[in-house]
Amino acid sequence: MVRLPLTQDEVARGQRIGALLRQARGARSMLEVSLAAGISPETLRKIESGRIATPAFSTVAGIAATLDLSLDQLWGEASQDRAGAMATGAG
Repeated sequence: MVRLPLTQDEVARGQRIGALLRQARGARSMLEVSLAAGISPETLRKIESGRIATPAFSTVAGIAATLDLSLDQLWGEASQDRAGAMATGAG
């Protein structure tokens, strides 16, 4: 199976979601959060840095639950950034 290249919007969305998760993690260690979410620290690192632009829904849901962050809130904030970029012509 051939995977199509990601669009600029998909890459940007992944970076925004990663940044939001990193912000929500706060002072908690990457190891603590990743173990609680059932993923490896390296996976969390890649998501937070935007290197995994399209993480699996279940992975994001597990991290969000660990951080007491609603998926609605996460998606809303990630989409709001995109809407702001579109309103200013940056998107």
